Amino acid sequence: MAKNELTLFVWEATDRNGARMKGELPSKSENAARADLRRQGLKVVKIKKKPTPLFTARKKKIIPKDIAVFSRQLATMLTAGVPLVQAFDIVGRGHDNPSMQDLILAIKADIEGGNPLAESLGKHPLYFDELFCNLVHAGEQAGVLETLLHKIADYKEKTETLKGKIKKALTYPTAVIIVAVIVTAILLVFVVPTFEDLFKGFGAELPAFTQMVVNLSRLLRDQWYLFGGVLVAAIVILTNLKRRSVAFNHGLDRLILKIPVIGEIMRKASIARFARTLSTMSAAGVPLVEALQSVAGATGNIVYGSAILQMRDEVATGHQLQLAMRQSNLFPNMVIQMVAIGEESGSIDSMLSKVADFYEEEVDNAVDALSSLLEPMIMAFLGVVVGGLVIAMYLPIFKLGAVV
Repeated sequence: MAKNELTLFVWEATDRNGARMKGELPSKSENAARADLRRQGLKVVKIKKKPTPLFTARKKKIIPKDIAVFSRQLATMLTAGVPLVQAFDIVGRGHDNPSMQDLILAIKADIEGGNPLAESLGKHPLYFDELFCNLVHAGEQAGVLETLLHKIADYKEKTETLKGKIKKALTYPTAVIIVAVIVTAILLVFVVPTFEDLFKGFGAELPAFTQMVVNLSRLLRDQWYLFGGVLVAAIVILTNLKRRSVAFNHGLDRLILKIPVIGEIMRKASIARFARTLSTMSAAGVPLVEALQSVAGATGNIVYGSAILQMRDEVATGHQLQLAMRQSNLFPNMVIQMVAIGEESGSIDSMLSKVADFYEEEVDNAVDALSSLLEPMIMAFLGVVVGGLVIAMYLPIFKLGAVV
């Protein structure tokens, strides 16, 4: 069993009045479950692990939206005066996702063991990153945990909205290109050979364009395993490089920033994330150098992440943030000026929040513009691909008709 994983126990017990009760309780072990029931004033009669059904539903994956909802629910509970452990119990048991429910109840059990909330969350880095834990730690230290959790919820909701906009910009053209490739492959493998048999009866040389399509069809039918092998190998190699090579990721992110339209959207999104994250951490009272360390991993682009780490080193040696930003050559003058005003007036969090609002709106507008631009271009692309294949197949027939 993995560390912090809970087991569900079914129990029967009697209360102080001798009334018989039964229920279910997630716990790390049977002894821990018995101790939990005793603390509730119950005398355990029977307790055992709940049997696993023969056919169990597959657990849903925990997604960032689940973490955002959890943050908002926990903040609301604490603001209403509900004790932390009880709040975890209510939120955990009320969650629709069983995987998220297990995670919340595991953290609750850790808190009951006497660990601070930030430390308990830090044991699950896959779901609670350094930024999340730092903000929770700051809230615990300052005694304003519910306020910080509301800020975290706002931050998570805004960043997830921004991610959704970026995915919207990239998913549509990618899906259409994949469909175009599949349609083209089907035409080449199943439709073109039918025409090829027909052309053999003409006894004449095929037009160059038609011959090229026929040759491509033969190649795809005869060497399909080679094409498939190259495609699979390319996917595996690129996946491993992206997972393990910093240089590859740096080069890929730099290339993405240079792509027309898409690159501009990614640049604005990185600036929006930088501003939103740093604003949230500054408002929480996290020191600037420490905040920049967390911000670097939140930009979604390794080029900006590396630049922010360099800015952190410069700020640590006494430079102003706005000067470090100017030297990076990655931030527009407007952003630098807003940061400069914030540094001079002591309101850098509110200035960065305005910057984040502006660039999030810019990303939204750019995505809408891109969608409007891509639709006719993609239709034209599909028309050229499919129409070109159709024309190639009918060219010999047209020529034959012209001769007759």
